[in-house]
Amino acid sequence: MPFEKIGVVGCGLMGSGIAQVAANAGCQVTVREVSPQLVDKGLQSIEKSLQRLVDKGTLSASDRDQVRRRLAGTTSLEDLKNSDLIIEAIIEQLPAKRELWTALDSICPKHTVFASNTSSLSITEMAMFTQRPDRFLGLHFFNPVPVMKLVEVIRTIATDPKVDEEAVAFAGRVGKTPVRTTDRTGFIVNRLLVPYLLDAVRALEEGVGSIEDIDNSMKLGCGHPMGPLTLLDFVGHDTTYYIANIMFDEFKEKRFAPPPLLKRMVLMGWNGRKSGRGFYDYSDPAKPNPMKFT
Repeated sequence: MPFEKIGVVGCGLMGSGIAQVAANAGCQVTVREVSPQLVDKGLQSIEKSLQRLVDKGTLSASDRDQVRRRLAGTTSLEDLKNSDLIIEAIIEQLPAKRELWTALDSICPKHTVFASNTSSLSITEMAMFTQRPDRFLGLHFFNPVPVMKLVEVIRTIATDPKVDEEAVAFAGRVGKTPVRTTDRTGFIVNRLLVPYLLDAVRALEEGVGSIEDIDNSMKLGCGHPMGPLTLLDFVGHDTTYYIANIMFDEFKEKRFAPPPLLKRMVLMGWNGRKSGRGFYDYSDPAKPNPMKFT
């Protein structure tokens, strides 16, 4: 049966986007946060996103109002107990996810499917926090969720094939292109992307080219919309560093090991655009200037 009632845990950047696209696809969505303030903040973010679509003419005002009516916010996990599918989009820390999944497993009926939006943690390990590993998988959306068209559907060795099919159908229903993958750290996108980003940092460390030259080479030579160092600034150095360490722990391959420069930038809090400084200085966000490293 198709998923009609969707629970989303976490209403930050990713969770609010997932809630929005699910409600826009006709699902009844309940999104849960830990405080009323965070619930309001997340719903306001969705409201602004919907209004931008109306302003652009890609969503009618009446459709926007219908999407609103299909969205509800809560601070109680109990309000998710009747969901067909629950998607977790909370902090990337395993203890927090363990606590959440254990609680939800005791609340939800056996038919409810659980899915994590993690970009790096083991789906199998999370599934083992529950009594339903056959109804547990990964649904990895990309930021910004309303814009990005891809969803990685990650099955474990225990995931029921029917659940996998239902998840693929759901991804298509919310307007995404699903790709199937298995539970190996990094899945498809980060397995290919992270070594590329780390190699760009190594190229800078080794004096292969300047920040601008490395970025321009990949933009103009390979047709990428942005260079790897600009992309690192956009994703966040701390996020990339965290994912790279998890991948290195899994595979023990040098290509996944964070370079020293990236580690030192994270230690300094130079995490890219969100901190105002990374490989570029964002004092003037409209005109980022490349940093000088000695």
